[in-house]
Amino acid sequence: MKTTLRLSSSLLTTLICTQTFAATLSGTVTDPEGNALEGVLVRATAASSGVSESIYSNKTGKFMLQTMLSGELALRLRTPYFRDAEGSITISSNEHKQKDFVMQAMTDPGEISESLPAAYHFGSLPFDEEGKGSFTRTLFQRDCLSCHQVGNSFTRVPQSAESWSQTIERMHRYLGNFDMELRDARSRMLAKGFNGEPVSVRPVFPLDQSLAVTKIYEYPLPGSQVPHDAIYNPDDGLIYTIDQRLDQIYITDRATGTTEVVKQPEVAKSSGEGGIPESARVVSEYVSGSHNGPHSLAMGQDGKYYVTNSGSRSIGVFDPAAKKWEASHIMPADSKAIYPHTIRTGKDGMLWFTLTGSEQVGRLNPKTGEFTVLALPTHKPQGIAGTTQPYGIDVNPGDGGIWYTRLFADKIGHIDPASLEITEYDSPVKGPRRMRFDKQGILWVTGYSQGMLARIDVADEFSSRVYAMPEFAPDFRPAPYALGVHPQTQDIWINENMTDRIYRFIPLEERFVAYPIPLRGTYTRDMTFTSEGQICMSNNPIPTPALEGGILEILCIDNNYRPDRRPTQG
Repeated sequence: MKTTLRLSSSLLTTLICTQTFAATLSGTVTDPEGNALEGVLVRATAASSGVSESIYSNKTGKFMLQTMLSGELALRLRTPYFRDAEGSITISSNEHKQKDFVMQAMTDPGEISESLPAAYHFGSLPFDEEGKGSFTRTLFQRDCLSCHQVGNSFTRVPQSAESWSQTIERMHRYLGNFDMELRDARSRMLAKGFNGEPVSVRPVFPLDQSLAVTKIYEYPLPGSQVPHDAIYNPDDGLIYTIDQRLDQIYITDRATGTTEVVKQPEVAKSSGEGGIPESARVVSEYVSGSHNGPHSLAMGQDGKYYVTNSGSRSIGVFDPAAKKWEASHIMPADSKAIYPHTIRTGKDGMLWFTLTGSEQVGRLNPKTGEFTVLALPTHKPQGIAGTTQPYGIDVNPGDGGIWYTRLFADKIGHIDPASLEITEYDSPVKGPRRMRFDKQGILWVTGYSQGMLARIDVADEFSSRVYAMPEFAPDFRPAPYALGVHPQTQDIWINENMTDRIYRFIPLEERFVAYPIPLRGTYTRDMTFTSEGQICMSNNPIPTPALEGGILEILCIDNNYRPDRRPTQG
């Protein structure tokens, strides 16, 4: 277990924002004819820690990376349709070095195809026409992209239908509705689509001027397997991330780049396996090696973290001040609760969470340990899921009302926290996944099936406005997973998990900005915001080798970076 320096939020902000940087690296990026290349992602990685910092070149091809990294740095430059440029440099504290790069354009169709994100391989599969058949893009996207990418370098390798059938069956059983005929048909479709031939689509990725003031930080989590949701602690400035497969919490210090690990004690299950539906038992396969399967976490009003344990059907408690796990709250056996999922803290201090496997929403009184489990209205699940999967949940900052999504029912529900009365509405977007309220009480929801973002005024008869997320090639729709509302700007940040990009929606301008992310195979989870305004999340595609480099990480975006303004000594 590593010892991590504990910093106050204000001190951490001072270190990050005002301390003199260790080094400055600048240069120019051009093609062989000397033409400037804009928007090139310039990434520096410290050999000693594995921490990376990345910036983008400007319109003239120039870049300037002010960094606290020093020593031996590995450099890699990346931009669409050009081969990566690589190099290394040794730089010391307060030293400035310049290094120019020339990038070669790709010409081979196979090389170009391999460089494209998963979305363009997945979108090239032989789908059924919408509304006709079980293999439409909309249905397949919700059924099969919920946990991992399809079409990345790990999954697009040619294989037989028989080989595919093992993966399809495992995923169908995880969703609780195995169908052998459907499995075999989908296996044949994937074998036909991923045949090793280059895809012909050529997406066009626009560049936004805000890239010039953006910096990306990466903090590795070596040995992690499913580091799921992450949350920033305003009291100590550290990021806490739970690992669903290894039953542990990571405590990442961005100032030092180090991470401490605290193992979660095994929680006694509320009942034996007898009588538990198959969908619940498959959880243990999904988080193989795990007992508790911690998934999501929220800070309670007492400053402790409350964690949904998807495998042991309990709510774990972690005290960040003591860096210690406390006794978990175990759900009653007769609650029939399956897979505690997303958790949020109500205005009155109650903990509210979705139960993805059992058509329920739960509430925990952290002071008494008392659970209340609410059965949701009955709906027939869509797609291959055995349940409608109650998924995202959030609290209205105005009246404290609880709102939730049902991913496989296209429903959004409301719970009155006083009367516990439930009201459900048709979702304005297909595949409503995670949700967040802004300060004005507007509810924002991702539409996973078709790449949409919904703005819902819950106080105005559930009126809504739907925005189509950018598609960089016609009919190749994105897959937005979760979102967060920036506490200072109120911009909506969306982690789309098929294009190796993170998106920002600016409500006042009604437009999207796409931020290319350094690693291919990027699949990020719930978002959290630091005191100084960074947007952070875990990067954890399943399985781990699907992420370029094979080391999962914490990813943070600073979209207010000023390379031309050198910080003063704090």
